[in-house]
Amino acid sequence: MGSAFVYAAARTPFGRFNGALADVRPDDLAATALRGVLAKLPGLDPAEIGDVVWGNANGAGEDNRNVGRMAVLLAGLPVTVPATTVNRLCGSSLDAAMIGSRTVESGDADVVVIGGVESMTRAPWVLPKPSRAFPAGDVTAVSTTLGWRLVNPRMPKEWTVSLGEANEQLGERFGVSRERQDAFAARSHVLADAAWNDGFYDDLVVPVEGAGLARDEGIRPGSTPEILAGLKPAFRPDGAITAGNASPLNDGACAVVLGSQAAADRIGAGPIARVAGRGACALEPQMFGYAPVEAANQALRRAGIGWDDVGAVELNEAFAVQSLVCLDAWKVDPAIVNTRGGAIAIGHPLGASGGRILGTLAHVLRERRERWGVAAICIGVGQGLAVVLENVSAS
Repeated sequence: MGSAFVYAAARTPFGRFNGALADVRPDDLAATALRGVLAKLPGLDPAEIGDVVWGNANGAGEDNRNVGRMAVLLAGLPVTVPATTVNRLCGSSLDAAMIGSRTVESGDADVVVIGGVESMTRAPWVLPKPSRAFPAGDVTAVSTTLGWRLVNPRMPKEWTVSLGEANEQLGERFGVSRERQDAFAARSHVLADAAWNDGFYDDLVVPVEGAGLARDEGIRPGSTPEILAGLKPAFRPDGAITAGNASPLNDGACAVVLGSQAAADRIGAGPIARVAGRGACALEPQMFGYAPVEAANQALRRAGIGWDDVGAVELNEAFAVQSLVCLDAWKVDPAIVNTRGGAIAIGHPLGASGGRILGTLAHVLRERRERWGVAAICIGVGQGLAVVLENVSAS
């Protein structure tokens, strides 16, 4: 088995729900990210791409019918470039990276592009199809933007609570205060704003034609714990989770080029990082926020290292409480986590988030001159994924 390497990463700015990207179809967002990442590797002939693996959590609207293949065609790649779409909800594009890296390692392809997309704004309402024509009763349209829909009545009620309620339960179980959650969320906004001001994202983010969005739309530079403390709970009257310490609804896309070491000449550039370990974990659906803990521990074991070796962590911030319980379990220094902001500020367009944190991690490792890093993400219905990267310039 060979190794798989990250060669380039790109993403669109992440737009707010009903924001600057609201009029952009998800397949067009995907094509933008795909063109953007390939533009960073002008020496790569797109015909050399062995496969495209794309993440998407919805698939009920304009992103239906294999949005990965639609992105390939809309981006103007040769029609001979194959593509598939994978759905592991919030972890879809990190799952795509795991699949793509295995494809490279096995020798089935020398170059694979992975990515993901979500337009939560444009997610449609759906109607259950009646078992017979012209039902006599009313039928309810269900939003596909986020969370459970058309739930199977055989599912235990404790499994199908809302994502927010599940994380309120997580906070109770691990004793995470509202104050800690608000402080963590404020830090996310401050660091994301600083990253944009420092030019960190200039090389990672590609514009969306006609959108007029220069940077991630949800960042609030002036956020403080005191300001966030004034927000009302969103899921329980006496709860700790608010719109300020949870990730918002977003639109966006990402893409990453993976390849073998032997493909460097054809790609026309050297690799940035090596995929060193992968992990997947599952537990009770309502405990999904805790699932990255074991997923990351698995990935580290498979990479042959421990937490003491890790110099950077990109943990998708679905909720501040979920992030904090993971950091507490890992006993990792919070100062190395999401140093360029996290999803609470940047945004969480479900199918694009895993690829975003992977691409960001590769660049953070190079910026901080650290050798080892972890990208991890929680996934609704009780799952988590993680990938360990090794900075090739520090190995």
